[in-house]
Amino acid sequence: MSHQIRSILEGLEQVREDLLSLSDDIWLSIDHNNAEALEQGFAFKKEYNAKVAAFDRLAEDLSILVQQFTAIKLNDNSAELDQVSSNNAKMIQDLVDHKMIDLNDDWTFKRPYGVVIDTEAQNKLNTWRRLFEFICQHLAQRDPELFATLPDHPKFKTRRGNVSFSRNPQDLRIASELPLGIYVEVNAAANQFRDYLKILIEIFNLERQELRIYLRAAKS
Repeated sequence: MSHQIRSILEGLEQVREDLLSLSDDIWLSIDHNNAEALEQGFAFKKEYNAKVAAFDRLAEDLSILVQQFTAIKLNDNSAELDQVSSNNAKMIQDLVDHKMIDLNDDWTFKRPYGVVIDTEAQNKLNTWRRLFEFICQHLAQRDPELFATLPDHPKFKTRRGNVSFSRNPQDLRIASELPLGIYVEVNAAANQFRDYLKILIEIFNLERQELRIYLRAAKS
């Protein structure tokens, strides 16, 4: 039963990520030099974003409700993972059997499976949100002082003042709590998580080979 519940919750999260990715894909497909196409695209984008935002709020509320009632936490799957891989070496071996994806690739509609950062590995991270949260937790342990400065970093702030990291969850549309009292925006498409990681690699001075991300095997 717990496996089914976790699978449903992860599926809900994947749909949310895919809806955001679809919006970006459609917007990029529009001929922005065609005034009529651009106007139609803007109208579509506005209505689509409003409906996705409503769905996202409902999906988040449903996920929180189910997790609270069942005591199944999507960000705490260590017990299940230990049954699959008893140690880090076995987990790494499991991951290298999967295809690796690069930070310069298009992540749209791709499905993650796991990651190796430094020498720490984790598998069965089935959404980009969960994979990103795991990397953030690792970086918080690696350099807590630097991690605590992320809400102040200019590369995580837009010209309009929107932020990706904050000490106040109210600053974010959907906030995920990280170590050290830091919150991160997780209302993001796959490529947005990819772009977050590009910035984090630069901030934490990681070599590209220190972060290896693996995809789930495609269903036949």
